[in-house]
Amino acid sequence: MNGKVAIVTGAGSGIGRAAAIRLAAEGARVGLINKTEKDVQETRQMIEDAGGEALAFTADISVPAEYKQALEQITRQWGQIDALFANAGILGVVGPIEAIPDDEWDTTMTNNVKGAFTSVKYIIPYLKQQGKGSIALTSSISGTRVFSQQGFAAYSTSKASIAAFGQMAAFELAPYNIRVNIVAPGTIETKIQGTGNQMPEMKDMKVKKVEYPDGTVPLPEGNGTSDQVASVVLFLLSDDSAHVSGSIIYVDGSESLFVG
Repeated sequence: MNGKVAIVTGAGSGIGRAAAIRLAAEGARVGLINKTEKDVQETRQMIEDAGGEALAFTADISVPAEYKQALEQITRQWGQIDALFANAGILGVVGPIEAIPDDEWDTTMTNNVKGAFTSVKYIIPYLKQQGKGSIALTSSISGTRVFSQQGFAAYSTSKASIAAFGQMAAFELAPYNIRVNIVAPGTIETKIQGTGNQMPEMKDMKVKKVEYPDGTVPLPEGNGTSDQVASVVLFLLSDDSAHVSGSIIYVDGSESLFVG
């Protein structure tokens, strides 16, 4: 990633932070975008302490004006943008479909789907200017391979939408030498659980549990880590994946094959 500028949204924790740190370690200058000032500044400090370069911005990617301003400042500083990891998102409302408030559904869709759309839409001109580029979006096994999570209708729908959007973008942007791929993590230890709103009606839902003897991830190591997802993001944003576009890469230790 030497000489490249990469943007990471949701860079304040979890997969976004791990990807930003990994990209910087491999030579990229990284533009960090996150809703929470404290978290994104911590990521910037970690990168700089390790000898990397980073700029940190507090912005809501579902608000185009905030995101566009961050991109403008990044290009003013570094003169280019080569790659995007559109990772920001929330778990959102968790509950029975008939009990989900309309505004809670809208909040999940706005943060996840509109956020991904905004992230990609406004970075395209910068990538076209470079004559090439790479985009990776964070989807999930939820809504693409797994449909057995009780109460996850909103989250899974948003993540399925991101996967579809990414594939449509890959086809549309291919003539401009811009690649788009989708990362679909399984159970990863991150802070996203803290962004959810579990409804009290969940206790009344009928649940048929599927249990693996040692959890739901067949690989002996169990749940995945943000660093493992970051390795895949690095591959997709680098020239090592030059002929990979429109792909959904599952990073789940084959969990989705078991619980789908």
